[in-house]
Amino acid sequence: MEQKTFSGNYGGALQKPVQSGFTAFSTAADVIKGIDLTGKTAIVTGGYAGIGLETVKTFVGAGAKVVVPARDIHKAAKNLEGISNVTIEQMDLMDPASIDAFAGKFLLTGSPLHLLINNAGIMWVPLQRDARGYESQLATNHLGHFQLTLRLWPALKKAGNARVVNVSSYGHQMAPFNFEDPNFERRDYDTLSGYGQSKTANNLFALELDQRGKDVGVRAFSLHPGSVNGTDLGRVAPVELFQQMGTHDADGKIFPEVARKLKTIPQGAATTVWCATSPQLDGLGGLYCENADVAELDEGNIGQNYDDPFTLRGVKSYSLDADNARRLWKLSEELTGLKFAAK
Repeated sequence: MEQKTFSGNYGGALQKPVQSGFTAFSTAADVIKGIDLTGKTAIVTGGYAGIGLETVKTFVGAGAKVVVPARDIHKAAKNLEGISNVTIEQMDLMDPASIDAFAGKFLLTGSPLHLLINNAGIMWVPLQRDARGYESQLATNHLGHFQLTLRLWPALKKAGNARVVNVSSYGHQMAPFNFEDPNFERRDYDTLSGYGQSKTANNLFALELDQRGKDVGVRAFSLHPGSVNGTDLGRVAPVELFQQMGTHDADGKIFPEVARKLKTIPQGAATTVWCATSPQLDGLGGLYCENADVAELDEGNIGQNYDDPFTLRGVKSYSLDADNARRLWKLSEELTGLKFAAK
């Protein structure tokens, strides 16, 4: 009799809401209720601004110790001031040597790593490249986190029951991954295409990581936090861009009617916290989530209206495709010079 192999969420096989009881309006405080993280250690990239900072506060409030790797140590220290059980360490996702140094220092502590939240990200940037020539959104949003995760693998495995959470975006619907020219060397640069493929990469990475890690107790998830007001994501975009989009006034302030259609930061952090801690996800992995639940597959069946961000939902099947996931994994190993060994 032929033995069946577990295919996980390849092709979106498990991509169905679990009826979590939460909604788009649920906050991080709502989803952490009743969950004790005492004795757990978490790492949150970008954990000193926006939904990353809210995630850190929520984890600490539930009893966890949190390490925040930061490119801007001064800003991190200022924003995290007064929050107990938080350690700040230097790291830049565009600098492979700094990722290795951060991971090496953490591994020397001997601590297991229960939660790795790959939260940091950039968007709306002009064409920039890292020292290797890799496009900055791909380098920051995916390759840096890929390298960090692989370097921290011994600590994740040591936890015995760890979760890796990639903060992706509905923006994955802007572009599939371009395997022929991921670094815009032979095509015109379009910043939203670059962002879209980096977010598709977040989903494919979580899908394949879960497949490779489940046997040693490491599960992975990706998520859309929602359209959130007050984050740093658009920090490098010119205010004229937002004015052209009709979201901001002449003084660069967001229109109140626009703000009302966006999530607050505590609401934006809810899905990250749910993916990281919810017992409703025990035994599951490789899933793409939104609004503190598992998202639906978007096969043209979901009505979406860009004037109403709450309708922007669902996950494209190309970002949960088994062949794409394996292909991206191989490419990521080649681009970072790393080789993964699960066991």
